Amino acid sequence: MLLPLLLPLAPLFLRPPGAGGAQTPNATSEGCQIIHPPWEGGIRYRGLTRDQVKAINFLPVDYEIEYVCRGEREVVGPKVRKCLANGSWTDMDTPSRCVNRTPHSERRAVYIGALFPMSGGWPGGQACQPAVEMALEDVNSRRDILPDYELKLIHHDSKCDPGQATKYLYELLYNDPIKIILMPGCSSVSTLVAEAARMWNLIVLSYGSSSPALSNRQRFPTFFRTHPSATLHNPTRVKLFEKWGWRKIATIQQTTEVFTSTLDDLEERVKEAGIEITFRQSFFSDPAVPVKNLKRQDARIIVGLFYETEARKVFCEVYKERLFGKKYVWFLIGWYADNWFKTYDPSINCTVDEMTEAVEGHITTEIVMLNPANTRSISNMTSQEFVEKLTKRLKRHPEETGGFQEAPLAYDAIWALALALNKTSGGGGRSGVRLEDFNYNNQTITDQIYRAMNSSSFEGVSGHVVFDASGARMAWTLIEQLQGGSYKKIGYYDSTKDDLSWSKTDKWIGGAPPADQTLVIKTFRFMSQKLFISVSVLSSLGIVLAVVCLSFNIYNSHVRYIQNSQPNLNNLTAVGCSLALAAVFPLGLDGYHIGRSQFPFVCQARLWLLGLGFSLGYGSMFTKIWWVHTVFTKKEEKKEWRKTLEPWKLYATVGLLVGMDVVTLAIWQIVDPLHRTIETFAKEEPKEDIDVSILPQLEHCSSRKMNTWLGIFYGYKGLLLLLGIFLAYETKSVSTEKINDHRAVGMAIYNVAVLCLITAPVTMILSSQQDAAFAFASLAIVFSSYITLVVLFVPKSLTVGAPPPHAANLRPQMRRLITRGEWQSEAQDTMKTGSSTNNNEEEKSRLLEKENRELEKIIAEKEERVSELRHQLRSRQQLRPRRHPPTPPDPSGGLPRGPHEPPDRLSCDGSRVHLLYK
Repeated sequence: MLLPLLLPLAPLFLRPPGAGGAQTPNATSEGCQIIHPPWEGGIRYRGLTRDQVKAINFLPVDYEIEYVCRGEREVVGPKVRKCLANGSWTDMDTPSRCVNRTPHSERRAVYIGALFPMSGGWPGGQACQPAVEMALEDVNSRRDILPDYELKLIHHDSKCDPGQATKYLYELLYNDPIKIILMPGCSSVSTLVAEAARMWNLIVLSYGSSSPALSNRQRFPTFFRTHPSATLHNPTRVKLFEKWGWRKIATIQQTTEVFTSTLDDLEERVKEAGIEITFRQSFFSDPAVPVKNLKRQDARIIVGLFYETEARKVFCEVYKERLFGKKYVWFLIGWYADNWFKTYDPSINCTVDEMTEAVEGHITTEIVMLNPANTRSISNMTSQEFVEKLTKRLKRHPEETGGFQEAPLAYDAIWALALALNKTSGGGGRSGVRLEDFNYNNQTITDQIYRAMNSSSFEGVSGHVVFDASGARMAWTLIEQLQGGSYKKIGYYDSTKDDLSWSKTDKWIGGAPPADQTLVIKTFRFMSQKLFISVSVLSSLGIVLAVVCLSFNIYNSHVRYIQNSQPNLNNLTAVGCSLALAAVFPLGLDGYHIGRSQFPFVCQARLWLLGLGFSLGYGSMFTKIWWVHTVFTKKEEKKEWRKTLEPWKLYATVGLLVGMDVVTLAIWQIVDPLHRTIETFAKEEPKEDIDVSILPQLEHCSSRKMNTWLGIFYGYKGLLLLLGIFLAYETKSVSTEKINDHRAVGMAIYNVAVLCLITAPVTMILSSQQDAAFAFASLAIVFSSYITLVVLFVPKSLTVGAPPPHAANLRPQMRRLITRGEWQSEAQDTMKTGSSTNNNEEEKSRLLEKENRELEKIIAEKEERVSELRHQLRSRQQLRPRRHPPTPPDPSGGLPRGPHEPPDRLSCDGSRVHLLYK
């Protein structure tokens, strides 16, 4: 092997850096075998002499050889071949040969009709037209491509306007010479031209059209483009969204077909990736309202699709709405001029500094239009050499020239056309068709050009040129970011391989990529623990008080005074108050104390404790008032009802009220159980971080038909409260020993009814304010329970616990015993009559009138008894004359006396009946 001999000579034949790429031979190969020159030409080995070439058999990887011909001959085929890592040379399937030069005067002209947008939405013709002219010069100077033909250009300025383009299209078609192909620029113009061109059997090759709609082969059957479809941006955008973790984006577009179809494609792609387009805006000429809408909807990641002139309008509004900075990221199209935001535009009222501030940090996705690898193209130029040569031809700075970035695509479009025509004509006119025979009715030549164009594959200054089935160019995507007023490359993306090459040079105003939306922190509004503990202590003391009262009532159940107050009903009242007070604890439990799974049980506990507590506590008191009203408002003929009060009827009434609650609550729990629901409030912006908002939430116990159940529950409870108030008022003057505490019960009913009727609607209104709602509900329960227990039980304890009556009180007690047939204590008498030392005169008058009525009734009974006795006496007197002689009448005028009767013993005159005053 002679490879060691090459090592000292490597500096001689290896190309300089930048000219041939990597310079290290492949470790798996010795290089490429030397190609022997053809008979009519030769091969130039750069850096090697003829003797050195004869001494070796292999050349290293990336070494380039050049074909040359002797005399007036030209090389047809590749002029330069490069050694590949697999041991072969480039373009080995295309032979190189030498042909005689054809004088220009003998070459036949082939005409190209082009439309260059020199102004308008995309003034790409400013750089693309010089690039096309440069490509025509290079192609026409080659003798291996179309040696018998010369390509010539006829062009017009379309101004990126379909109407203007229509005029020039018909001028191209109806004026000689015949054009073999049409080359439009803007997508809107290309759409018009490509749709009409098939009627003239013309191939359309565009250098600057990116509309996805142009990929429709049924609508545009003869359309090709070296500019990739705008949809090629979308996989890159989706890749970047995923890289930075964005799941919500917004879009704003100009209402043209190219941007609408691009956005439709983007919407499908982001949906597949699990990303949501939350807000989509469009405009025709004035973007002010759509930009305001983006601000109002809190859009953060915004994709903008519009032409350069409209971009300046959009970002002037962006500056006014402050829709830029560390919270926002804009994605734009990368084919604007580099200083597009600094260009003077009379249609906007923003300064250059304002525009520069508004666009800072935005990201562009741009089709790779210039080969990043500095390798030689089919025109024997590298991409850098092309840029330098084009820059010299331009009349102004490249950054101020529209279409400078697309210029490589226009240059390669001419080469794609030339290679296709060369293949169609047979490479030199000796085989194939004659291009000069083409006319608008010759579909055969059009079909051959179409097939040749469809199979194009070559290395251009824009990269590898190949067309897909829809006629669109396949290419990489360049990702750039505007940093400090100039664009910086931050990565490349190959969508065919899903390969993202990242340079890690991206910079962010806030130091890191922003969030795709305001970071919302969900926080629950929990109850004040101080309030909960305070009310819980009061409730606990109330339960202790209820137990004490219950114990007292049971212990003293043998006392006559306690017996006459229906102690079992009072016991139920104490139990009901205890249950109601116990409901305060689950009423104050929320997510601070319990988990989500325990919340339904707490909700049911609240409902059952409150329902049963109310039914037992209030129901027992209501039963007393109900029966007092029922018994003591009967008519005179039913007065016997007053003498008997059956306890089982009282217990049955309470049982009925409790049973109604149990049935209602059971049906509610089975059919529509309570569960945990979340109430969400308006977002709150904290002062310390503008990119974070707090979303307050509040837990509630609710069900699907909550309002219906509350209506049923509150409905009959409310009626019960109102009826209780009415009965308490009606029986306020009734005095009975069977239920001797009914006036105290009435006071308790007033208290419970007023508190419940006020608290229920207030708590419903304040349901969104957890502390206020809990305070109203719990304190109403506590106060009503306390007042009920105090009013019902404290007077009894004072009475039962009082010392024995003194001798001075013995006479009134005996009087009650004689007149009423039972013993009562002085305290009981005070409670029964309602009299006290502090009663006013009106109350005393009422009691005296009541006693007077009772005395009148007693007198009437006595008179009736006297009448009966007189009747019996007359009967005896009628029988006495038959047995004894008549007895002289009594001188006093009374009834005759018997022989052995003492005087005045049987005198029963009503005026002499002794009545005892109570």
